Amino acid sequence: MKVVIFAGGYGSRLTEETTSRPKPMVEIGGRPIIWHIMKIYSHYGFTDFVILAGYKAEFIKSYFLNYFMINSDFTADLATGEITWKRKYSEDWKITVLDTGADTMTGGRLKRARDAIGEERFLLTYGDGVSDTNIPEAIKTHEEGGNWITLTAVTQPGRYGALGLSEDSSKVRAFREKAAGDGGLINGGFFVCEPQVFDLIDGDETVWEEEPMERVIERGKLGAYWHRGYWQSMDSLRDKMVLEKEWASGQAPWKLWGVRTPD
Repeated sequence: MKVVIFAGGYGSRLTEETTSRPKPMVEIGGRPIIWHIMKIYSHYGFTDFVILAGYKAEFIKSYFLNYFMINSDFTADLATGEITWKRKYSEDWKITVLDTGADTMTGGRLKRARDAIGEERFLLTYGDGVSDTNIPEAIKTHEEGGNWITLTAVTQPGRYGALGLSEDSSKVRAFREKAAGDGGLINGGFFVCEPQVFDLIDGDETVWEEEPMERVIERGKLGAYWHRGYWQSMDSLRDKMVLEKEWASGQAPWKLWGVRTPD
């Protein structure tokens, strides 16, 4: 199952970092936040990624094209061009990076990736949020509900619009409900999606969280997996500082993977 990551926005609320690089490339603990997200998925065995780039896409392309070299030690013979690798470190990942356009909306980015994703179930998330969510449990909830989309519902106070859930918390009955009686749950990403959703996206101007979601709700096919654990997005410099502090503590809640020893 492919993992699709939104990574093309301007990151306008984090301009301190995003004037020079795309938001998913902003680092936490010396690694881009998109790397942390990919490590979460690969912890569960999902290692085939499709990255929907746009704004400053070249930074994402360069990072992954040079990933092996950046993370390994080598000796280069400049006379012969021979390279001897000394300490090798990489990931067992397959990565497709698509430039979906700097001004394309989230739904449009996803529709542009249809050929790369294929007509099969896929996982989808944002390139700026980490969590210790249980992805296999989300998939199980998705299957049991017969949904077209299952989002991960998380608790986050403040500036976000809350989700309105059904009584058993298994279906979304309203996507933005400011005074919900379900504890202020919001859309935390980490979606499970069926290929039918492509046909609900009109084009480049479509926002994933608007018409496509409403159309799925109308069909009774938008489900929710309620994650009661850790979730944090990086929408501001303050959020970045929170994530940096948690990573520096050595006990970052989203670090589900173990320490790998280089070859």
